[in-house]
Amino acid sequence: MDANPTLDQLQVFLAVAETGSFSAAARRLSRAQSVISYTIGNLESQLEVPLFERAGLRQPRLTEAGRAMLPDARRIVADLQVMRSRAKSMKQGLEPELSLAISVMVPADAVVEELREFGKRFPTVALSLNVGELGMVMDMVSTGRAGIGLGGALPKPDDTIHAEKIGHSFMLPVAAADHPLARLERPLTLADVREETQLVVTDASGLTKGRDFNVLSFKTWRVSDIATKHQLIRGGLGWGGLPAPLVREDLQSGRLVALRLEAYEQGEYPLYALRKVSSPTGPAGSWLVEAFRRRLSSCPSADEFAVTIEAHRSWIDAAE
Repeated sequence: MDANPTLDQLQVFLAVAETGSFSAAARRLSRAQSVISYTIGNLESQLEVPLFERAGLRQPRLTEAGRAMLPDARRIVADLQVMRSRAKSMKQGLEPELSLAISVMVPADAVVEELREFGKRFPTVALSLNVGELGMVMDMVSTGRAGIGLGGALPKPDDTIHAEKIGHSFMLPVAAADHPLARLERPLTLADVREETQLVVTDASGLTKGRDFNVLSFKTWRVSDIATKHQLIRGGLGWGGLPAPLVREDLQSGRLVALRLEAYEQGEYPLYALRKVSSPTGPAGSWLVEAFRRRLSSCPSADEFAVTIEAHRSWIDAAE
């Protein structure tokens, strides 16, 4: 007879493989450890292959067969979650509440305009809004504290999260107009920035722990959030990368200067709408994601942004 594993068996298999032990899987699934062991034993009997090595080991370890079947189990469980999600979205009405996590990379004017329209269209829907950086958006979505996230790409592949690209932004290395780097008035080298203080945001979520992005100086000051970093850079206390939409007015007024630093990676930063596969968006959430997609998909590229800023600066200089 062909093997016919149940969904429950596959979910237990994934839990043991991902947590690394039967006891941890039992805690995750709120079951007795003996039930976890029994379920895995039955699954192995049906498949007629061992999935875990147990003899002489403190913790079970995936066999070669177990490693080979792990992607299949993930795909089957994820497909069922998609099916459940689709059915749920078809029968649910307007959400009573919407929880939203937004990256600082999303332009503030876009947030204000779209949420203003959202309030007019859905006056009965309560809104919970969190704005942060780095791994915060992903962390809030993955833990269920936010139903929808608008932010960057996933730090690592996650079959439980649905990610849909809706636009882009980018970071710019900047400094105050009176900062030594800004006064050089030429393309900068690594040697120019090595001894200057660079301001860097620390990811409070821990999802990017041990990873630094575009940290080029030997001397760094680490801060908890983008807003503090912005204020310190404006005050001339160091240089660093900031979201282009956040510094648009500073660049136009000349308060901040964009540094021409080839070593600083300025590629487009893709923005995604994130949600758990098992939690489909309702009418209000779907409208909001589509509204941000229309807005963010038309954001300028880094080159177009630079042209706009330079044109504005030329107009100010001419007026003076």
